[in-house]
This record gives sequence, C-alpha cells and structure tokens, in this order.
Amino acid sequence: MVPLIKHLGLVEYQQTWQAMKQFTSARNVDTRDEIWLLHHFPVYTQGLAGKPEHLLHASDIPVVKIDRGGQITYHGPGQIVAYLMLDLRYWKLNVRGLVRLMEQAVIDLLAPFGVIAQGREEAPGVYVDGAKIAALGLKIRNGCCYHGLAFNVDMDLAPFAYINPCGFAGLRVTQAKDLGICAPQSKLERQLAQNLIELLQQHRSEKSAKQLPM
Repeated sequence: MVPLIKHLGLVEYQQTWQAMKQFTSARNVDTRDEIWLLHHFPVYTQGLAGKPEHLLHASDIPVVKIDRGGQITYHGPGQIVAYLMLDLRYWKLNVRGLVRLMEQAVIDLLAPFGVIAQGREEAPGVYVDGAKIAALGLKIRNGCCYHGLAFNVDMDLAPFAYINPCGFAGLRVTQAKDLGICAPQSKLERQLAQNLIELLQQHRSEKSAKQLPM
C-alpha cells in the first residue's frame, strides 16, 4: 500500500519527534505507512553518536539529543524535512538500501534543474560540488523506521557555522536557492514525496520479481 502523505507545515521539533515514536510503537501489521513533510522552528538535533564538541559555539538555538543515528545537524524554516514511517520488511529494504533510496530521491529532485548531486558511501547525505544539501538519519525499531531526511531549500544557513555539520569539521552546506532553483517549496515538497514513493515501489517490485520461481 502506498504511504499516506501528510503535509504538516511549520512545527516544533520535540512534539513531532514524540509523535513519530508513538506512531511507531503503536503500529501493527495493518498500520499504513506514512511520510510526513514539514519544516521546523530553529533547532539543533544531536544523534546517538553525537559528540558535544561538534557544537562549536553556544547560541539561543536549542540542542535536542535524539535517538537517530549520526551526529549534529540543524533544522529551520525553509528546509524540507521528510519523516518516513515505513515497515522495511514490506518494502524489502535494509537500512543501507533505504539510505541510498532517500539520497536518490533528492538527486532525482535536483536533476531536472540541471544540478548534479551525489551521495557518499562514507558520509550519508546528498552533496553538490562537495557541499551538503541534504542530511539523513534513521531509527529502526522492530523492523520499522522513523526520522528521515532534511533538504535545504531557502533558509538561513548561518546556524550551520556554529556546528561541525554531521560531525565533519569545515563541511560546506548549500541550498536549492543558492543553486539557482527558484521553484516554490511546496512544489519541491510534493515532488520529493513522489520521488520517494516511486523509488519505494520500484525497489519492492524488483525484489519481488527476483524472488519469483523460475
């Protein structure tokens, strides 16, 4: 079944994180997957592997220690966040496969605008000319995932200078606006959701075909 897409607008981080955890804890075999599209008020999130020294300067932006993998990143208005609440068993996906799929959804989003982007095996995310435009992080519980990806569209990038983004000192960060992409955020949001669903369906179909008896 195709995931239910929810457009939530500008929301607080803490309440959204709690809602993701509650959704995942309460789900059963009949629960429909969901993809939440939104953006957050300014917040730093620090993953399970996060080290305090990657926050370089104190500011009035709150730091929230959370349960996804990875280090520290920044969320703020003008950034599309896609949270994926998926049953990985249904989609025949492992964590590495889902990471690659999320990266590809962003790569495919940028391609029609003439922007060439790529992932990195050693540092999950999407990069354009070495600058990070999308960050990824997941939590897996009982075969289901939550958290997801954050794609920079038209935001204040200054808060990234106060951290080592995703744990990498000196990592440059970019956004769609600075690459000449002027499409409305709502349009990019819808296209990103469509890309994610199409890639999920494609992956499941390919895996199912390989499992058919000869």
